This record gives sequence, C-alpha cells and structure tokens, in this order.
Amino acid sequence: MASIRKRGEYQWEARVRRKGYPVQCQTYESYEEAEQWAVMVESEMVRKVFRSLSKAERTMLKDLLEKYKNEISPSKRGGTKEASKLNVISSYKFTQHSVVNISGKELAEYRDLRLKEGKKPKTVRDKLNLLSHVFSIAMKEWGFTLPHGNPVDEVNKPSVGKSNEHSRRLVGDEEQKLAKACSKYGGMIGPIVDFAIETAIRRGELSHLDWKYLDLSAHVAWLPGSITKNGEERGVPLSPKAIRILKSIPRNINGNVFGMRADSITKAFERVCQRAVDENGLDAPIEDLRFHDLRHEATTRLAEEFSIQDLAKITGHKTLQMVMRYYQPDPTGFAQHLHRKTNQG
Repeated sequence: MASIRKRGEYQWEARVRRKGYPVQCQTYESYEEAEQWAVMVESEMVRKVFRSLSKAERTMLKDLLEKYKNEISPSKRGGTKEASKLNVISSYKFTQHSVVNISGKELAEYRDLRLKEGKKPKTVRDKLNLLSHVFSIAMKEWGFTLPHGNPVDEVNKPSVGKSNEHSRRLVGDEEQKLAKACSKYGGMIGPIVDFAIETAIRRGELSHLDWKYLDLSAHVAWLPGSITKNGEERGVPLSPKAIRILKSIPRNINGNVFGMRADSITKAFERVCQRAVDENGLDAPIEDLRFHDLRHEATTRLAEEFSIQDLAKITGHKTLQMVMRYYQPDPTGFAQHLHRKTNQG
C-alpha cells in the first residue's frame, strides 16, 4: 500500500510497501506529484513489471564512468586510451547529474558543445558510442534500471564523411624543423619520430615495442598480435636508417625499446611542434600536425618501394581502401615522372 506524508513546507514523501518488493520511497514538491508516482509504482508492482530506479537515482553519471573505467576498460586492448577518454567526458557538467536524469536532451547538449569546441564529428560520435556502452553494461550487468532504456539511443549522432578524415603530410621544411625541435627537446621523442617516419608503425605499437621483437640481422621488426591494433602479427622491414636509429639508442633493462607510453609520446610531440623554429631561429610552430600523420608520411614513402598489396601487409591495414587513404602522393611527382619518360623517349 502507499502512504504520503508532508516532510516540510514544500516536500511530500511518497512511500510504497508491497510484499515481494523492497520499500520504495520518493520525495516531491507537491502532493499531486507524490500521489501520481505512488499510483504508478503500485500499478507496476501489481502487473509484476516494476523495476526500482533507486540505484540509478543515487548514482551520478561521473561515478558510473569511473566504475566503467576501473572495471571494464583495463580488459580492453586500448584500455589506457579509453580511460583517458572517460576522464575527458567526466570533466563536463552533465556527468554530475544522477544517471536516471540523463536523457537525450543532456546528451544532445554535450554533442553540440563538443562540435562547437571544434571536435571532429567522428570524435564526438566515438564518445557517444562509448557512453552508450557504459549505459548498456550498467543495465545488463550492474543492475541499473533506466526509465527509457539507453539514453544515447535518443540522440542523433554526427554523420561521418570524408570531410572528417585528417589527411596531412610533412610539407616544405617541416621535417627539418621537426628534427631540430626534437633534438632540442631531448629524450626519446627524436628517435621515435624518425623511426615512425621510416616504418609507418603506429604510436601504440611503438610504445610497446620490445627488443625481443627485433631481428636486426634480418632487418625486420616482428610485431606480435598482442601489441598491434587489429590483433594480427605482422613483419615490418627495417631500412638502413631505421637500423641506425635503433643502434643509436641505449637499451632499457625492461626490454622496452623507446620507454615512453603512448600518451606521453603524443604530449611530447605536441610540445615539439609548438616549439619549432625557422632557419633564422624565430618561432615557427608546426600547425595541425598530429603524430598519427607521420604514418601517412611513412606509408606514402614506402609506396615508392612496394606494391599496394605488400604495403598493406607492412602497415597492417586490412583493406586496400584503407591503405589508399594513407597513401597521399604529390601529383607534381607524377607529372615530373611523365615528363622524364617523354624526354627519354
């Protein structure tokens, strides 16, 4: 049965007791609202469809994200990166609401704010997909009941097209500026940048690269599936310059080649780009260059030496379409080749 009592000038507490269910209690600002809630809960109990919202009511979304980060993310290949994403999401005010109060409205506002901040549609879409999985795990495995199911389903996700792709290569004197800035910055970022340009190995793979994976006599790096993005082992040929880079760096006692985490590589690279100077020593930051763009640069250079099929094996792309996205030749190079061929004829 239901009972409603006044707790204060503007507070009415509704309490529902029924055999087989824990006592349900909720407070409202008016008697009418309290009564409507009590009638609804009693009706659901009679029809045996009642599920308590109390867990979702007393848990903030921020706490739910923390639980997911601690219990689910560590089991994933990209768990560290995902944890960083969850920390970013948690910095937004909407995560301070209780889980039960998160609806399409709050998520749409979050989506629009991230887009307004200049984030790519794919980045925002990925964050919404991550939130969707958090809510899904909460409902399926942690006993959370949400009044309208997964709230992410109520939101239109940003469409992702070719305009979202970040296509960038080193241009002009950027490689020289980058090398000088890396040298001045010190540490391992210089060898890492040079090695990435020579091999097209991903940032995460570089951070986990171990000396036991390298066969310098055969000039090959054998990357096990445990460190590759797609989980498949692959061999990467090492150029003479790549071998020289490896021979020039000291060996860590733990076997890790470069001794830097993936996120540390990104931060160091961003700082290096901002500290670049021109030939006169004047500040000349390298704009809009990401560490991942070095993979575009490396893939394009390797394409001059290998067929597209062999290139896919080296870079670890599963489809030729993906390889072509990373292969970005300079049309002027094609033109010069045609003219040389014509002159020779």
